[in-house]
Amino acid sequence: MSDSPKAGTTPKKYLVTGGAGYVGSVVAQHLLEAGHTVTVLDDLSTGFRAGVPAGAAFIEGRIQDAARHLDPSYDGVLHFAAFSQVGESVVNPEKYWVNNVGGTTALLAAMREHGVRTLVFSSTAATYGEPVSSPITETDPTAPTSPYGASKLAVDHMISGEATAHGLAAVSLRYFNVAGAYGSCGERHDPESHLIPLVLHVALGKRESINVYGDDYPTPDGTCVRDYIHVADLAEAHLLALTAAAPGEHLICNLGNGNGFSVREVIETVRKVTGHPVPETAAPRRGGDPAVLVASAATATERLGWQPSRADLAGIIADAWQFARREDTTTP
Repeated sequence: MSDSPKAGTTPKKYLVTGGAGYVGSVVAQHLLEAGHTVTVLDDLSTGFRAGVPAGAAFIEGRIQDAARHLDPSYDGVLHFAAFSQVGESVVNPEKYWVNNVGGTTALLAAMREHGVRTLVFSSTAATYGEPVSSPITETDPTAPTSPYGASKLAVDHMISGEATAHGLAAVSLRYFNVAGAYGSCGERHDPESHLIPLVLHVALGKRESINVYGDDYPTPDGTCVRDYIHVADLAEAHLLALTAAAPGEHLICNLGNGNGFSVREVIETVRKVTGHPVPETAAPRRGGDPAVLVASAATATERLGWQPSRADLAGIIADAWQFARREDTTTP
């Protein structure tokens, strides 16, 4: 971690909600390396205390209580505190409305109360639902197919209203498939639901095989195609968003590489990177899984000046593999 700000950077103070989670922890690390002061607010319901980077202050608490912890000395908030399991949201939607929507309502009120006027929000490609075209642009229809996606879209609408009515400077970043690791920060989901760490669990011997849900999609090898973005590239977009945020505007940007990789391509790349066999188990399609989800990140390039620099799938998986092996040797 850098002890001083990078050239041309004015050190600022930020609150990172959900900063003990995967993406939040990597963004917090990038903020620290840029010379900023960081406070992480996380209730550890899905995050991990070990994920909070050294150098960040930590408050264990809920976003509903953000007013207790914010004050006018903060320059902005980066908001990652959300539940994000699509399947769980279908069977327990109230949990997602209470936390993702109700929690953000409380956070926005706290920001108004203390005059904190810059927000970067962790949104999602799930707001689009079944895509009508590929690659997906920000002007495509939003029609989420799960309460999770609907809760994130509701927050985007809330933020737009806040920007118009109260002058909030806000950027929502709609992620596609985030993967990889950065330093000591990587994926620690419990339960794990993301493809790359699940395949790595097979390589580590933690799982017998990887389920392939559907092999008859209209794609080159019959399996779903997704756009994978390295978590460090994602983090860099958040720092650029803080600079690009303008009072009274809610900017929405997709974040992805613009390239798609199929489930089978991911599995084969894991085999090559790890040198381990990865048995597959055929499984039926899952409801609501689109055949192809690929982002157009042209808006992020134009408005944020952002370009992903770690687009190679093997490199993304290699970083994730290094983190997974380290966790495997240190976790009881």
